[in-house]
Amino acid sequence: MRSFGKSSDGKKAIAPRRKRPLTQVPPFVPCLVLVIVALFLGGCAEVPITHREGLHLVPESELLTLSFQQYGEVLKKSKLSTDQAKTHMVRTVGDKVAQSAEAFLKDAGQSDKLKNYHWEFNLIEDDKTVNAWCMPGGKVAVYTGILPYAQGEAGLAVVLGHEIGHALADHGNERMSQGLLAEMGGMALSVALSQKPRETQDLFMAVFGVGVTVGALLPYSRLHESEADRIGLMLMARAGYDPREAIPFWERMSKGSTARPPEFLSTHPAPESRIEDLRNYLPEALPYYQKRR
Repeated sequence: MRSFGKSSDGKKAIAPRRKRPLTQVPPFVPCLVLVIVALFLGGCAEVPITHREGLHLVPESELLTLSFQQYGEVLKKSKLSTDQAKTHMVRTVGDKVAQSAEAFLKDAGQSDKLKNYHWEFNLIEDDKTVNAWCMPGGKVAVYTGILPYAQGEAGLAVVLGHEIGHALADHGNERMSQGLLAEMGGMALSVALSQKPRETQDLFMAVFGVGVTVGALLPYSRLHESEADRIGLMLMARAGYDPREAIPFWERMSKGSTARPPEFLSTHPAPESRIEDLRNYLPEALPYYQKRR
C-alpha cells in the first residue's frame, strides 16, 4: 500500500511501491507442477467403462506392498467371525464376484492387471460397525454389522460388487495420490513412508475407511461413487446375482442411518439421485444376469 508524507519543500511525497521479490513462489505452484509433470510422464490410468483418465502418482508395486501389510495388521487387531455359515456366505459371494471381476478386466483389455490381485475375503466380528472395504490387490473385509442390511447373498453381492468396483477403477491410487499432494506436498509414497510413516499409514487407512473415526473418514467423490455403482452392478450380474437388488439395499442403508450414519454411508454418500442413477445403469447390467439364469 502507498504511504503519504511531505518532502522538505512542503510538497506531498509518495513512497515508491515495494516490489515483491522475484523468487517468491505461491505455495500451490510446486503441487501444480508435480501434477503437470505426472500427466506427461504417464501418471494417469483409464477407468473401465467410463474411460475417464484418473491421476495415479503412486507406483502399483508400492501401493500393493502397503496394502498387504495394512490388511495383515487389521486382521491381527480384529476378531474374525467364528460363525461358519456367515463366513462361508461372505467367501462364496466374494469368490463369485472376484471371478466376474477378472472376466470384466479381460473384456476391458486390462488383463495385465490380473497379476496384482490376490483375493482374500474375511468377516470381522463387529455388529456395531456397518462397513466393508476392498484394499488394492483384492484384500476385502466385511463387518458383521452390515449383514442385516444385506439380508442375504444378493445384498452382500451389492456391497462386494461396489467395493471391488472401487478397486477395479483404481480409486484407491487416485485418492492416495490426491492425499499425498494435499497432505504431504506431493512426496512419493516411499519417501512419505520413510519420513512420515505414521501419517502415511493413517492417510492410507483413511482413504479406505479402515479403523478410523467417522470424522476422519475421507468420503468418496460423487464421480467415484457413480463409477463404483455402475461397475458393481456389472460385477454382481456377471456373478449371477440380480442387479435390481441394489435398489432395495441402498434404500435399507438410508433408512437405517441415524444421527451418526454407518461408516459405509460416511465414506459412500448416498444422495437421493443415487437410486435414479442405479435404475439408469440396470439396462446395461441385466443382460449379464439373464445369461446366467
